[in-house]
Amino acid sequence: MLKFEEVLGYQFVNDDMGALVRDVDSRITRAQKTFIVTANPEIITYAHSHDFYDEVLRKSDYITPDGVGIIMASKMVGTPLKERLTGFDLMENLLQLSHQKKYSIYFLGTKPNVIDLTVANIKHKYPNIRIAGFHHGYFDEEDTSIIDEIKQTRPDIVLVGLGFPKQEKWIADHLPQFQKGIFIGVGGCFNIWAGIIKRAPKVWRDLNLEWFYRLITQPARSKRMIALPIFIKRVLRKEFK
Repeated sequence: MLKFEEVLGYQFVNDDMGALVRDVDSRITRAQKTFIVTANPEIITYAHSHDFYDEVLRKSDYITPDGVGIIMASKMVGTPLKERLTGFDLMENLLQLSHQKKYSIYFLGTKPNVIDLTVANIKHKYPNIRIAGFHHGYFDEEDTSIIDEIKQTRPDIVLVGLGFPKQEKWIADHLPQFQKGIFIGVGGCFNIWAGIIKRAPKVWRDLNLEWFYRLITQPARSKRMIALPIFIKRVLRKEFK
């Protein structure tokens, strides 16, 4: 059974990736609808200052510690989490699982040309995955065609790459309309799969320096990186409840 630990007011998955993927696999076989949030310090900080987003996170079934800052904070507050469970690694593991078991996936997000590349590259690497459909992230909120397509195709997994807080809000708002599916906000993962952005080399990830690699390779993210020291400062001041 998957383990959890309360950190900073939220129930985080406190287990390894293998246990998480096995649990998700079990939920897929039972057609058990599931909402997963991969939370980094920026997401938790935002949730603590925006009630609507806090409510969205509390509607989720699982929150995973995506970000070294979450792991650091868990140790600081005396409830250490087992390991970092990143959105990209979870997505990759679920792609492998879907290839093995021929699960179907719907992809939603990023730019029109990028989502095409994303799906093509994933299909090339994992040919047994059944593509339920895909759509870019530039759509009219009043347009129900995406909802209708997901209802009709009934994918096992829905990967939503609209960036936070939009992707989690979209899932929370529309989840009641679907009968099944594992719904996960995957941020910029589609851009990596499309080859638009490179992920940090493994040695950087092993040293918990993926955030620094992003900073030096994507200077435009510098404003977002400021969230980490602010987050740690708030943890030390016990401003999170």
